[in-house]
Amino acid sequence: MKVEVSRRRFLQGSVALSVVGGASATSLFAEAKKPAHSNIKVATVCEMCVNKCTAWAKVEDGIVKKLDPNPLFPKSKNMLCARGDAGIHALYDPDRLKYPLIRTGKKGSGEFKRATWEEAYDAILNGTKLFKGMKQILDEEKDNRSTIGYCAGEGMGEHTFKQFMGDMIGSANFVNHSSICLKTTTAGYALTLGAYGKADLDNAKYVIMAGANRAEAILTPDTMDMFKRTRGRGLKLIVLDPRYTNTALHADKWLGIKVGTDLAFVLALTYVVIKETLYNKEFVRKNMDHFKEYKEHILSNNYTPEWAEKITGIKSHDIYKIARDFMANAPQAIYYQGRRTAWSLQDFQLRRAQAIFTALGGGIDVKGGIVFGTKLPLGDHTVEVPLYANIKPRIDKKEATFVGPNGTWIGFRNVIIEKRTPYPLRAMFSYKQNPMQAIPNVAKTRKMFEMLDLSVTIDTMPSDTVMMSDVILPECTYLEREDPVKSFAGIEPAIILRNKVIDPMYDTKALFDILKGLSAVISKPLFEVTAKHDEDVQEEIEDASYEEVYEDNGFDLTQGFAHTQEHINKERVVSEYGEEAYKTLKEKGVFYPHMDKYFKQLSANEYQYYPEDKKYYTSPGGEKLDAQDTCIDEKAMAELKKNLGTPSGKVECYLKTMKKNGVDPMPTWRDELYTEAPKGKFKFVTGRHAQQTQNSTANNIMLLDVMRENYIWINKEQAEEKGIKYGDIVEVKSSVGLIHIKAYPTIKIIKDVAFYVHGFGQESTGLTFGYRNGASDNMIIEDTIESVFGTAAMHETLVEIRKVG
Repeated sequence: MKVEVSRRRFLQGSVALSVVGGASATSLFAEAKKPAHSNIKVATVCEMCVNKCTAWAKVEDGIVKKLDPNPLFPKSKNMLCARGDAGIHALYDPDRLKYPLIRTGKKGSGEFKRATWEEAYDAILNGTKLFKGMKQILDEEKDNRSTIGYCAGEGMGEHTFKQFMGDMIGSANFVNHSSICLKTTTAGYALTLGAYGKADLDNAKYVIMAGANRAEAILTPDTMDMFKRTRGRGLKLIVLDPRYTNTALHADKWLGIKVGTDLAFVLALTYVVIKETLYNKEFVRKNMDHFKEYKEHILSNNYTPEWAEKITGIKSHDIYKIARDFMANAPQAIYYQGRRTAWSLQDFQLRRAQAIFTALGGGIDVKGGIVFGTKLPLGDHTVEVPLYANIKPRIDKKEATFVGPNGTWIGFRNVIIEKRTPYPLRAMFSYKQNPMQAIPNVAKTRKMFEMLDLSVTIDTMPSDTVMMSDVILPECTYLEREDPVKSFAGIEPAIILRNKVIDPMYDTKALFDILKGLSAVISKPLFEVTAKHDEDVQEEIEDASYEEVYEDNGFDLTQGFAHTQEHINKERVVSEYGEEAYKTLKEKGVFYPHMDKYFKQLSANEYQYYPEDKKYYTSPGGEKLDAQDTCIDEKAMAELKKNLGTPSGKVECYLKTMKKNGVDPMPTWRDELYTEAPKGKFKFVTGRHAQQTQNSTANNIMLLDVMRENYIWINKEQAEEKGIKYGDIVEVKSSVGLIHIKAYPTIKIIKDVAFYVHGFGQESTGLTFGYRNGASDNMIIEDTIESVFGTAAMHETLVEIRKVG
């Protein structure tokens, strides 16, 4: 997003915004609109997980019959996983939301009435006998737009929703998936290296993969290509995980590390490398800031492998060997960044330590290391948006040391239910996110929704959050809409477009059209509230007319939807690359410069996207090698002076900002932040599975056919002590809740640890296949918060397990 603040707006009021996108539910089915007859193939983009693979949709007589991979996209190559294939069921799921709904019973009862879009929009604005509307709420709060919170899950429409709620409606209270996902990881790497980067697994020779279970959790092309190179075929893989996973099966060595001790392991590796001077001296000299201080810090704290063995359970001789082997393979050696949520209270420092350790081998901004690539620009599309004088800051800004614009979900929710907010948070708009199942401690999340005066949810399925809502706005599925054009960065950057495959079924709409319709109903009435309470606006009205201020200063929210999503996409592409580029993108779903020349099929399922010398392995602006030197090895490339996106342009070993805010400026182990599992209890860990995407696929029968329900893993010896056998029903109890689940005793998990897959155990009666199928992990995960960025520390929960059936 690009926000342009003009002098005129500060004087007279105008800011320019770049628009990137510019009864129970099951008892209220309707017949689908009869589709037009056609036999076509349409380029689209999968929405079944974060990877965004491109696909071809085969349509016969208006029915989507098959989804095939589109080989033109470098990121997804020629692959669709099981989730991608199951996108058809997301379209034709009998339980999907089919038309707007308005609550008629007690909140959470699942009692709604079918409504027209106009009735739903009016209920959002004016409320009903059962709940209040936006106009009354904002009037009572004197136009403090931040009284309306909003949340969103990952997707190509997230920014459209965020810009509408934040820049146009005006709320500062946004929370998204980052604080229950990658926040500590991305922040740790960005503050240390300047960016999160991407692990170049295609060219790495040595990878340490801790916690991430790529062989089972995310079957993307880079995952598949990586495992083609393991087991003596070019890539040595070390896996740290309390579970012996399918990823560990492919590894050269598996280490069953104790939960929450990864930081001690990395610090011990660093100790060996520094003590034995195994690091890349030239890279360190040119590209690491405050290295002397970090060296002294590691050695003086005596972070030896022997020290780490007592904490992690990993033998010291293994730590010595891994440290030496890692550096022997550097710079094509990576301590894998991770794609999951925070594990422990020390997670931020863990990610910093990982980044620095990889850097010691020179594996930053170099082929086979962590690469940054580049991003193809897209043109801007701007509209006027208002400034509101009475907006107040975030309610959760004091819940962690650094709370950014995406918030901290646990802190946000807890200040509401504990009545610690500086002002009331009275409404919540949710888009493509299911907080009722996504946030640790479900009981607290339910209480938050019960306290709200207004809850509006935009979704495709009747989720648990939908059941706690007052107004439900049904979005059509990704195969029924065109979403904002998207540019993907990397060493092989590309632009992709999700075309509408068929017209929306039932009475559903694309997000863009939902917000367009809503803006038409609420815009003028909400401006009346602003004019009543905003002294700046009152002064402007004195100098101009009421209508002029409304129209010229961005308060007319409909202006943001004057053009269609299709028009905006075309404008953003054509302005940068021309009409032919847009034509290619529209027809093929993918575009990058010289694609017609670069793209080649090399074999039955192997493709070239960019010639090797055209790939963006290194970022521009650093030291250059002599162009005449054609015999440059990767070590020489690693030793170049870089131009990283940090204040110093180097790897930041010491963060002054952290020191000023009472946070360790260098990765430091803190005994007080680690808890060992006491006798009789287990540390609970959770994770993903390739056939489920968080909660969004819980009702997808095609995927449930692959994995019907989740089981709890428990060490076989400990299970036998408790008389627990395979398939037995066990009770798992924590301090915040309990669940029942089937048992899976196994030798593939270390003692004192329990695990089951996330995404099961939905409580919504609107989900025929997902309702109470398996168990929800967030029913028992404690709402422990990592203090630096407010991320959910998911692996700090202690549970008791007993057989009940």
